[in-house]
Amino acid sequence: MPVRQREKVQEMPRSIAIGFASLLCLPGLGVAAIWPDALGEFHRVSAQPVTMKSNQAIWDEYGFQEGEEARYENATAKFTARALRFQDPTGAMAALQWMRPADAKPSTVAKLAADSADGSIVAHGNYVLVFTGYHPAAPFLTTVVEGLKQVDNSPLPTLADYLPTQDLVPNSERYIEGPAALQKFAPAIPPSTAAFHLGGEAQLGAFRGPGGDMTLAIFSYPTPQIAMQQTPEFQKIPAAMVKRSGPLVAVVLATPNADAAERLLSLVRYQASITLDERISTRRDNIGNLVINAFILIGILLGFSMVGGLAVGGVRTFLRSGRRAETVEPMILLHLQDRERAP
Repeated sequence: MPVRQREKVQEMPRSIAIGFASLLCLPGLGVAAIWPDALGEFHRVSAQPVTMKSNQAIWDEYGFQEGEEARYENATAKFTARALRFQDPTGAMAALQWMRPADAKPSTVAKLAADSADGSIVAHGNYVLVFTGYHPAAPFLTTVVEGLKQVDNSPLPTLADYLPTQDLVPNSERYIEGPAALQKFAPAIPPSTAAFHLGGEAQLGAFRGPGGDMTLAIFSYPTPQIAMQQTPEFQKIPAAMVKRSGPLVAVVLATPNADAAERLLSLVRYQASITLDERISTRRDNIGNLVINAFILIGILLGFSMVGGLAVGGVRTFLRSGRRAETVEPMILLHLQDRERAP
């Protein structure tokens, strides 16, 4: 074979490998799709991955992993659906609080859901689902969440429950897990004071007061001792009022009315919950059931013994009758009674 022909034959596998590699590098082919081809009566017409280019540090703190946006249509309507997957449900909750519009209203389709004029936003496990141009009903949303992959349904943090609801500005809540979110939502608090390296997290909200809106941030720490250690650092923040309750540190920033801030801090109360491993009694722990089951077992064994004895005796009697008597092996007898009589 000529040299040039051999070189072409050797180059063909390399070119095929490069072709496959280029296909895998195309957008959407190397990443598993989140949205299915069809949702109810809607069919998908396009899909593309979602990247978070702005506020990258905050998205990293929230644990953003991947996202996909798809467009769906049917004969009469169309909408856009965006799915964002995070490391855990806490990051999804924090993202929902940040992403929902200021005029959004609470929705009943899920625990963490809100409706606006042009769509809905829902948090399910470690996913945030954003629908633009469509308000999904509960059956439709059930179909969507059943198709999601790598869903984390671990419990949400209880810190958000300590934020008072009285005079709370709707949709002002922000969950803070690191210095980037703290700098954006509460820049008056230094990251060293928040001490995220000690396991601190914060729930923030705006409240209406007589002299104007107030910002309340509630920080949670693993132990009351850490909260006690950080309380003096929070008290160094200018024009801030601070209160510690258990492992919580509540801070009202730059309050225009000291009395209103004091009333707001009084609403933050930590309540410890203790979980005991209590053993639940079952039917097996009832001695009466044990005795009854023992008699039932004895009856079953006696029944098997009687049926087995009758079967053996019946078969031997049948074989002894007629011409088959000579083919029956004699039964081996031990004569134990003779052994007992022997001296």
